Amino acid sequence: MRVLVADDERLVRLGLRVVIDAEPDLTVVGEAASGAEAVPLVRELRPDVVLMDVRMPGIDGIRATEQLMATMAEPPKILVVTTFEHDDHVYDALRAGAAGFLLKRARAEEMVQAVRLVARGDSLLFPAAVRELARRQAPARRPDPGPVGRLTGREGEVLRLMAAGLSNAEIAGRLVVSVETVKTHVGAVLAKLGARDRTQAVIAAYESGFVLPG
Repeated sequence: MRVLVADDERLVRLGLRVVIDAEPDLTVVGEAASGAEAVPLVRELRPDVVLMDVRMPGIDGIRATEQLMATMAEPPKILVVTTFEHDDHVYDALRAGAAGFLLKRARAEEMVQAVRLVARGDSLLFPAAVRELARRQAPARRPDPGPVGRLTGREGEVLRLMAAGLSNAEIAGRLVVSVETVKTHVGAVLAKLGARDRTQAVIAAYESGFVLPG
């Protein structure tokens, strides 16, 4: 699994590289010190996952994520890296297309697990934190049903369980159906919402008012 690290602090990049390269199935293929460096490097190296610092001078992680999502037919999974769990910039990055976020103080095994989980796209990272960020953003948004209104009743159930952070296997157990059936429903939810991954689907659920963050 190919990983690119983008952070304006050299020591942070070094630390992330050491953690990632220590795993037999992961490798760091490039580093960037800013969003301006990261965007062309991602296009050139085509990593599977990008660890993107949310706050960088010039082009920050939010704008870099927006550019990659807008200009690449198959953009990588972007995992924004932040110091604070309730940083509103994280929610903006998720809205821009990031698949999840990672705290800089996370343990090495948590970082590695987050990279694998984001690449696999099976469940939502830190659902409680995303819910809190959505709740804090709620006063500035006006709910709009949009594409969420096209979901079937069962697809709506699946979306609510996705927002709670359940994996496909956990959703299957909750609904008493097969994992393959859940995968089919998840695929339908993503297609109807025009979402690239589960995180984007959950953000759409909050933005539409279909799932209430409180």
